[in-house]
Amino acid sequence: MANEGSVKRAIGLMSGTSMDGIDLALLDTDGDAVVLRGASSFTPFDPKFRKRLEVGLEAAKAIEERDQRPGDLVAIETELTDLHARAVQAFLTREGLPAGDIDVIGFHGQTVLHRPRQALTVQLGDGAVLAAETGIDVVYDLRARDMELGGQGAPLVPAYHRALAAGLSGDWAGKMPVAFVNIGGISNITYIGADGTLLAFDSGPGNALIDQWVTRHAGIPYDSGGAIASEGRVLSGLANRYLSSPFFTARERISLDRNDFLPPEDHEAGLEDGARTLAFVTAAAIEKAQAHLPEKPKLWILTGGGRHNRMIVEDLTVATRHSGEVIIAEEAGLNGDSMEAEAWAWLAVRSLAGLPITYPGTTGVTEPATGGVLACSKGTQTQAVKPEN
Repeated sequence: MANEGSVKRAIGLMSGTSMDGIDLALLDTDGDAVVLRGASSFTPFDPKFRKRLEVGLEAAKAIEERDQRPGDLVAIETELTDLHARAVQAFLTREGLPAGDIDVIGFHGQTVLHRPRQALTVQLGDGAVLAAETGIDVVYDLRARDMELGGQGAPLVPAYHRALAAGLSGDWAGKMPVAFVNIGGISNITYIGADGTLLAFDSGPGNALIDQWVTRHAGIPYDSGGAIASEGRVLSGLANRYLSSPFFTARERISLDRNDFLPPEDHEAGLEDGARTLAFVTAAAIEKAQAHLPEKPKLWILTGGGRHNRMIVEDLTVATRHSGEVIIAEEAGLNGDSMEAEAWAWLAVRSLAGLPITYPGTTGVTEPATGGVLACSKGTQTQAVKPEN
């Protein structure tokens, strides 16, 4: 390893459910309280590859075992891994860093199937190949062990959110309970209580429905800033159809797959009204999450691409006006674009130390659990990361 002692220099790689590209973040961390955030980058997928991923999602529906790759998924996985390797190499060149300065890469890969009730999750991406191509050790497949132990394999970022909450300063220091809300393709919430209580779960649709809607009707990948939604109105009947889903009232919090909520039919709304209604649904779903929390948050910190959609932010601000304050991550000195990539760097270091990455209150796992697979750069041999104790 390049760095001695418990603090390691890590790169985190995240390709989320929005499938727009690769977020990369550099972190110096001990996988616990030490969090020194560094540079970050974003590498967009070109439209052709994004379309291939969308087709791959359909093929992935046939998967029954984690190692199955029906349809074109073998080729997609190869290309995806190569794109991640090139993103790392470009970042290192830009920052003037040799590969030897990086201790480990935390590699998420691309989720193409997530069925927690079947303990089945599939992320495309070959950690051994990535390690060989970059010359850096890689920790990957961080969700599987949690599912083997009865968890839902998601969300995995909450433990990192708790570390960030402990480091909040200024007006935000000690403002508890605090909720981090990541509005990606699917939205998820992390609740951190004043007593250290850690709860997390998916709150409902995030950007995925909006992205699919505007792609289909306007030929663009997303509603930049909520501009399209701002021209529309909320269709109450359509919104209520989404918000009456049993998902929101069920006692058990489940981890969502991209296909659990689908965009409206073409005849149900025009472009602007559809985008506006889906933005409202995203915010309302987040607000509904309060019913599953011990206390209403005093502070909501928004991360992920959805924080840029002003209609989502405005709707959530109105919905929570009697309980807490809504801010975007940057107002708290954080980076809302790279936070999940940072988390994967932090989780990789934590995994190497054999520390828990998931908890009963975050994924439903039976006991705090570590996880991940280590692919060494000096060879193709991989080994499961095991707790030190």
